[in-house]
Amino acid sequence: MVETQPTPASVSSTTPLGESSWWEFSIGLDIHGLVAGVDEVGRGALFGPVVAAAVILPPVALPQLMALKINDSKKLSSSRRTQLAQQIAELALDWKIGYAATAEIDKLNILQATLLAMKRAILKLKVQPAICLVDGNQMVKDLNIPQQTIVNGDGRSLNIAAASIMAKVWRDDLVLRLASKYPMYEIENNKGYGSPRHLLALQKYGPSPLHRLSFRPCQLR
Repeated sequence: MVETQPTPASVSSTTPLGESSWWEFSIGLDIHGLVAGVDEVGRGALFGPVVAAAVILPPVALPQLMALKINDSKKLSSSRRTQLAQQIAELALDWKIGYAATAEIDKLNILQATLLAMKRAILKLKVQPAICLVDGNQMVKDLNIPQQTIVNGDGRSLNIAAASIMAKVWRDDLVLRLASKYPMYEIENNKGYGSPRHLLALQKYGPSPLHRLSFRPCQLR
């Protein structure tokens, strides 16, 4: 596994960066070659897979995405995420989705399943990046590509922000398709997360085959 060692103070800072100071434009990381941003969604959900995306953007796309006001997917409306996902797909040199199923989450634990989903997304890329910028503070195991972890990366790296959007839109679409099979949980409204009505439905009906039994709210008492 090839790893790069970041400067902790610069990479893990929680201070929001200005629009002109996205990580790729910082002198703190001297990158030569193509960059893949990697992020996940669904880590805290009770239902369905954890999903990761890996996105490689050409340098010329970065100013365009800044002009489009790209942001962390959690800070965007559903319609805006969908619009940006379409534009990212057109601009990206390559992007891929990886996921870990509910059974894998229960077997491995959510952290290891998340890293597995990230690894799967990266390994699906047909274009080889020079480095992967990974959201969070955990390296992807056994990855033969240099990688850099960035805490709060979806607010600091345009590539990671793009990955967060692609993963979120893909997972939401999947969850909406699955929702019709389990109407009692109102998955279409909570996307599998533990909303009050979702928790009440779990208490009344118990978990479905796609609920994460290793998560306490899904465990039968």
